[in-house]
Order: sequence, then structure tokens, then C-alpha cells
Amino acid sequence: MKPLSPGRELVPGVRVSAHLHRSRHLDVYAAACERRGCPVVVKTVRPDRLSRADVARDLLREGRLLRRLTHPHIARGYDVHREPRPAIVLETIGGETLAHLLDRRDLPAREVAELGRQLASALGYLHAEGYVHLDLKPSNVVADAGRAKLLDLSIAQRPGPIRAGRGTWCNMAPEQAAGGRVTAAADVWGLGTVLWEAATGVNPFDEIDQLRERAESVRSLRPRLPRPLAEAIDGCLEPRPADRPALAELREGLAACAG
Repeated sequence: MKPLSPGRELVPGVRVSAHLHRSRHLDVYAAACERRGCPVVVKTVRPDRLSRADVARDLLREGRLLRRLTHPHIARGYDVHREPRPAIVLETIGGETLAHLLDRRDLPAREVAELGRQLASALGYLHAEGYVHLDLKPSNVVADAGRAKLLDLSIAQRPGPIRAGRGTWCNMAPEQAAGGRVTAAADVWGLGTVLWEAATGVNPFDEIDQLRERAESVRSLRPRLPRPLAEAIDGCLEPRPADRPALAELREGLAACAG
């Protein structure tokens, strides 16, 4: 089934402006909110997936969580709707995803460090609220004028067991890929993959390589990257969760690198 056309009402008082993205189960729209008098973003279950109770459940859970969170580097959630279709209404964020940005240019070392500091701040807040994100990747980060925002908490959960392979293969920690117990250390790993790619333009892993081998040092592709920043990134990608830096320690180190 095709996405909804512009002008259609998604949920009461919110009308489609444009279709932005279609994933396996969801549609994402730019929309206009009459009550707020501003543009918004709406994530909703695809029309051909409305029979999937699990998809609706996960989407509504994400919406409720986003409404609770108040952090400058996490996308804000406005409303959660069960009817006439499961949907969540989110703030509109300017800028572009980090994935698109990296397609156009390399990031200076200080920008890489500042990006990491901001994301580490967001993750620290999320962890303090009792959740781990588990899907850190460039397409889930929006960057605008030096400010980063973390998107998509669709698989965020409490620390604990996880089904093997839940997440994005090239960015998930070994214990996440294997289906072990995930903790804040899994997000430290995910942040490491994002910063490795921000520094080099490529992901450090293909498919499930993280289950078989260590990542190369980020300086193998960017030799002039300042050593303290390279060591911080490499430390995130230690195979054993206990060997990765604590998030607070990592944030402080990245802040020092950002100057």
C-alpha cells in the first residue's frame, strides 16, 4: 500500500505534508500540527502492518518513553496516539543525519570529539532513566550547526537479556549480536562505531565481524587523528564489556579533546 498523500489527516489535528521514509514496519511523515501551529514529524505503523500488534506495541512504547525524556541531545516526543492508527508525534529537527553528512565531507577531529561528547551526554541521561539505546548509528543522529540529537528509541530497553541480533549488525556490540546480557557498555560500543565512522567515513565492521575479530585502530585509516581521541574511540570497541570505558569517563575525555 502506498504512503498517505499530502493533506490527509494522520491523527486528529495533524495532516501530512510529505512522506519522508518507509521502513519494514513504519512510515515517517513530515506533518503540520494544527493545535501547536508548527511542523512535526509523525511515525506510524504502515497500513499493511496494522494487524501486527507487536509493531504497534513497540511504537507506542517508544512514544511514551520519548515523552518522558527531556534532554537537549535527544529528540523530543509530543504525543502518543492509539487511534485511528498507532502513531507518535515528534519534534521536527533541522539539519541532516550524520549518515548524510559523512557522505559529503570528513569531520575535523574537534567536531568528532564534540559529537561524541554530546551523544555521551544523551546516553548518560538515558542510562540514568534506566534504559539502554542499543541502536547507535549515523542514521540515528541528526547534526545541525554543531548540535547533535539522538533519534529512534524503538529498541531501547532496560538492561538485561536481549534476543541475538536485535539492532543493526555493523554497529551492535558483540554481546548484543550474540544474544547476551546488555548493559550501558553496549551503548559505549555503539558510540565507538559512530565515532570511528565519523573519523574515517567507513564503519569499522562488516556484518558480524565483531564476533570474530577486534576492530583496527581508528588511526589505521586516519593516522593524524589526535592520539587521545583515537584512544578514546578504540577503547569503546574493546570486545569485553568490562574493558570499555565508563560513559562518564568517556564524556570527560571527549570534552577535553573537543577543547
